[in-house]
Amino acid sequence: MPVPHWLFGDQLGPHFLTAATDVPVVMIEARSVLGRRRFHRAKAHLVLSAMRHRAAELGDQVRYIRAETYQDGLREALGDTPVTVHHPTSYAALRLVRSLNSVTVLPPRGFLVAHDEFRAWADGHHDEQRLRQEDFYRWVRRSHDLLMDGDRPAGGRWNHDHDNREPPPKGVHTLDAPPPYRPQEDEIDQEVRHDLDRWEREGSVSFVGRDGPRLFPASRREALAALRRFVEHRLAGFGPHEDAVLAADPVMSHSLLSSSLNLGLLDPVECVERAEDAWRAGRAPINSVEGFVRQIAGWREYVWQLYWYFGEGYRHRNALRHHAPLPRWFLELDAEAVQARCLATTLAQVRDTGWTHHIPRLMLLGSYALQRGWDPQAVTDWFHRCFVDGYDWVMVPNVVGMSQFADGGRMTTKPYTSGGAYVNRMSDLCGECVYRPTERTGDRACPYTAGYWAFLHRHRARLERNPRMAQPVSGLDRLTDLTEVLRQERRRGDGPP
Repeated sequence: MPVPHWLFGDQLGPHFLTAATDVPVVMIEARSVLGRRRFHRAKAHLVLSAMRHRAAELGDQVRYIRAETYQDGLREALGDTPVTVHHPTSYAALRLVRSLNSVTVLPPRGFLVAHDEFRAWADGHHDEQRLRQEDFYRWVRRSHDLLMDGDRPAGGRWNHDHDNREPPPKGVHTLDAPPPYRPQEDEIDQEVRHDLDRWEREGSVSFVGRDGPRLFPASRREALAALRRFVEHRLAGFGPHEDAVLAADPVMSHSLLSSSLNLGLLDPVECVERAEDAWRAGRAPINSVEGFVRQIAGWREYVWQLYWYFGEGYRHRNALRHHAPLPRWFLELDAEAVQARCLATTLAQVRDTGWTHHIPRLMLLGSYALQRGWDPQAVTDWFHRCFVDGYDWVMVPNVVGMSQFADGGRMTTKPYTSGGAYVNRMSDLCGECVYRPTERTGDRACPYTAGYWAFLHRHRARLERNPRMAQPVSGLDRLTDLTEVLRQERRRGDGPP
């Protein structure tokens, strides 16, 4: 009798199972997971829908258990029978499976690089400041022969970021890109929505955000359709404006594949290979293809590896000693309480869909939190709960290291925050705003511009030693109104901007 195999809810693609159909499969829907945090309702819906769709695909091969905890579910399904499981994606889940005598943990799936391979690469970089994503990305490209022509990068350059940082075209409200794939809900979604409604009424769970029609794939078939739609119709236009923001066009030419990758519905290999095939066939330019490959084989892979390489204590790093609690309006996704158009627009997108692309995440949500000195652990938890693609391994490095600079520079070379000028240059969000990106004080002072200078002042001693921050910090000496800026920021407190 084959040993049963346990699938977690983010291990839903065929690459998490052998081809043999006689291997019994166990899936456990643990209610306690939803009770621990106040997740976005659309995220809870997507995960449960994806799990139940996978169970329906597996049919008689799977035993699908609904229980209070994973331990209860395993006990009901198997008793003390041995079971295998692929390496989970969080420290908490890994501790759980290792604590169970009957569970054998297999290597991770769904990523390009094995942990021991990454550790050997990283340990070879003795200067910690050189453990950078660009070096790692080039190593992955070479070792996996991605976008390579022999030993040279395809297209003649490793990095096409220069071509992929264009501001939005003037005078347009949308990029007019072909629309992304959107799934059709079915009876499984109806059942999920009914269960979530019932659990909320019973008081066993509580959510934030809205659960409109499901926007992201919940099955392998849907995920492949989304990948095909992106590569064939949207990839060509992805690169140039991937860092731009348009109020009326939140998806622009982005792939919207992150939730499918992080649920395990897609394998990163098939995503990057299809993109490369599109370039070699002349259907997409190199800058768009390289930008997409960089997101998956570069950044996503890098974040996954650093989560495990830095260790579990990394989540508690707080080099800037930020401890302010997240205000209620932010926790509740109360976009209507916010006057700053950029932040209100982004909060509304998160509230309504559980998603926004990487620039609003980093340069609007994360930047605002950094400027106000919010506790990085609380910010990490918020991103984890409120995004459909948010998992512990995703958000700990992205927020602690990249967004909040809480590791003091172990992951990035500088804090990623800016004044309103950057937002104005890369978006159409400032034109109709009550605030002016060039003003630091007064009724029309941009909260990002004032917050930027207040942040630099608060951390001047640390940041002036940073080569990439020395020049901005020196600008403090030219501000004749710095005292008023700081006074104004203290008056703002944790109220909505």
